[in-house]
Amino acid sequence: MWAAGRRWGRRERALLWGVLVAAWEAAWGQLRYSIPEEMPKGSFVGDVAKDLGLQLPAFGDRALRILDKGRTQYFALHGKTGHLVTAERIDREQLCRLVQQCVLRCEVLVEREMQVYEIEVEITDINDNVPSFREVETELRMSETTAPGSRFPLDEAHDPDSGPNSVQNYELSGDEHFSLAVQTGPGGDQRPELVLAKALDREEAAFHELVLRASDGGEPARTGTARIRVAVLDANDNAPVFSQAEYTVRVPEDVPVDSTLVIVTATDADEGPNGHLKYSLKKATDMALDMFRLDAETGAITLVRSLDYEKDDSYEMEVQTHDGGGLFDKTKVAITVIDVNDNPPEITVSSAVSEISEDAPAGTMVALLYVQDRDSGANGEVRCSLKGAVPFRLQNSRGSYYSVVTARELDREQVSEYNVTVQAVDGGSPALWSSAVLWLRVLDVNDNAPVFAEARYSAHVPENNAAGALVLRVRAWDADWGQNARVRYRLGEGRVRGAPLSSYVSVEAETGALYALRSFDYEEVREVGLWVRAEDGGAPALSSNVSVRLVIVDENDNAPQVLYPPAAPLAAGAGWAGVELAPHSAEPGALVAKVVAVDADAGQNAWLSYELAKATEPGLFRVGLHSGEVRTARFPLARDAARQSLVVVVKDHGRPALSATATLTVVLAESVAELLAELGSAASAAAPGEPAGSLTRWLVLAVAAVSCLFLAFLLLLLALRLRRWRRSQLLAAGSGALRGVPASHFVGIDGVRAFLHSYSHEVSLTADSRKSQLRFSGASCCDTLPARPPPDEPAPLLREDSTAPPVSSNDRPFSAMLPSAASLPFYCRVLLRPA
Repeated sequence: MWAAGRRWGRRERALLWGVLVAAWEAAWGQLRYSIPEEMPKGSFVGDVAKDLGLQLPAFGDRALRILDKGRTQYFALHGKTGHLVTAERIDREQLCRLVQQCVLRCEVLVEREMQVYEIEVEITDINDNVPSFREVETELRMSETTAPGSRFPLDEAHDPDSGPNSVQNYELSGDEHFSLAVQTGPGGDQRPELVLAKALDREEAAFHELVLRASDGGEPARTGTARIRVAVLDANDNAPVFSQAEYTVRVPEDVPVDSTLVIVTATDADEGPNGHLKYSLKKATDMALDMFRLDAETGAITLVRSLDYEKDDSYEMEVQTHDGGGLFDKTKVAITVIDVNDNPPEITVSSAVSEISEDAPAGTMVALLYVQDRDSGANGEVRCSLKGAVPFRLQNSRGSYYSVVTARELDREQVSEYNVTVQAVDGGSPALWSSAVLWLRVLDVNDNAPVFAEARYSAHVPENNAAGALVLRVRAWDADWGQNARVRYRLGEGRVRGAPLSSYVSVEAETGALYALRSFDYEEVREVGLWVRAEDGGAPALSSNVSVRLVIVDENDNAPQVLYPPAAPLAAGAGWAGVELAPHSAEPGALVAKVVAVDADAGQNAWLSYELAKATEPGLFRVGLHSGEVRTARFPLARDAARQSLVVVVKDHGRPALSATATLTVVLAESVAELLAELGSAASAAAPGEPAGSLTRWLVLAVAAVSCLFLAFLLLLLALRLRRWRRSQLLAAGSGALRGVPASHFVGIDGVRAFLHSYSHEVSLTADSRKSQLRFSGASCCDTLPARPPPDEPAPLLREDSTAPPVSSNDRPFSAMLPSAASLPFYCRVLLRPA
């Protein structure tokens, strides 16, 4: 029972050690299988997916694959099942001729994990080869004086199989004079020797026929035979002797073919045929026999085929020499191949990606490389590097595997694709190198906002433009690619004169073209400021804004507007409008009246000039070209008509020029009485059916009108003094016609009085109009009243209230709001005296 317990304990310990070894191999990514040789193609080797603990459906069809390193692949891997099978029939003797344990290796790549596992498959031997002798018939020469017990080496049988399936024993049959002895060599090989058991007698038998049989240990055993013929010779008492017991030669692997590597020499003291020596190879591998040739006469060993250190680095041969009497000697020849740097490094791309996002973090793996050099020593030491300034670096993953990873974040806008060159250099002299190129495209990320071509845009738009006219184009570029670089435009929020900005202009989303949706009027809108936003097609979208300034250019679309004299009334008998008094004694150059006009345009279009187009007496009056002042050109004559009609044309400087006319009536009279009489006669002539007392009635109405105007003016001055903080509003809401009077004419309340005094009449009236007096002032007002101040001048004192509604097109001008249009430019002082 105790012995059984010991046996079970040993088995358990062995099982435990096996489990530990398997766990250690799995942890280090190594699998091991064993199969016999000569299995047909497609034979099952092992379940790799199961042994690695992989779930193939989760990885896909190409989750596992065997890495191809340019060598013959003896195994294949089913991607769906994960089974490792043979790719062809495997002959152990062909692959592992001189190796006791035949192991084939391959590497399996798990694509998704980028993990490499090494697989070792041991090829076990089967008894598929028969022992054979190199020479089926051998002839030995022995002197009849050979002493019994002498030993003669025989050719060994060769069996490519290994282990028990190789040659295990020899048998000799055929003659009693000889026996067989088997010696065990240093490597465990069996060396047959022919032993002379009984003295030879050439006269008794000149030849002896023997059969040597070699058998292996397979089940069933296989045998091979060789015939040995022993010729009995006369006595030969000196055997050949080699100069060295062993020849050692070191040759580089690039030695030329047919070169003599070594010459073996032996000597024999005998003479004649007994002293003539010949050389032969008695023990050599098939590879050595293919590589070298021995000259039987000279003993020179020459190279037949090129050496390759990577295939075989050493060779051993046994050379035998024998004389004519059958005596022999043997020596060992060892040839060592020295490695030469004749193999460049090999780079194998095990796995690689072709696309990477530009926002991939540093350290992202893009390729897995396997680098090897078939040379040895310093010639096989490989250094890897990346050529050029690229944002990548190499990392040594495991053994000869290198990973190419990103060194920093990429920027597609700077470099959209990379050709990464990996260079491997060995340590030989001269060094050999090789390279591999990895092509990598950088995928775009929306990390750039659109950028406008200009920091700001401006355009000049003529007023009265056609609706839908193109104003300008804004242009923005996005450094990204594809959808991320597609730019669309839209207007920012805003209002113009209380109306939405979108009712004035629009922008085309694709082209950035800015269109005017309505016709602009310089007199209403002089400038439009807006923002245009450019937005790309990324997710999330990025955008940028640019300011656009539209300057409305004035056109001459407004004719001058005459403020004084007012237009002639349509009602009959209303002949008071535009009547001026000029005494008969007026000197040349005396001021008679002033034509006041404004133009709603700006700049050159608002510059006005005056000229006398028509007059009753063409030479009596003249008009100032820029002032509009009507003055006498000469002394009035008695023959001149008492009532003079003047037509003054007011023109602007636009192209084409626009004009307006003013009709002024000048009465040549020394007093108001004569003026009234002249007007009365004119009225009587116009309406002969009116009563005779109409003149007095008109006089009363005129005095009442002047008194009302004076009273309204006093109230206006009082209101302005009480509200000094509103100095900018001197007129009631809606007085848009005088909005453009320059501030130089209005300086506070006193300035208003000064403006009105600039052109005034002083009138003294009594109940009897014949005693009325009229006195002219000598001063004159300004040349013109512009419609609006230029934008860069200070705002005029007279302006409309911001809360007041805008003036419509059918609103009356400012002159029509006054009690009498004729009294607009005058400051009147009325004195009533008793009759």
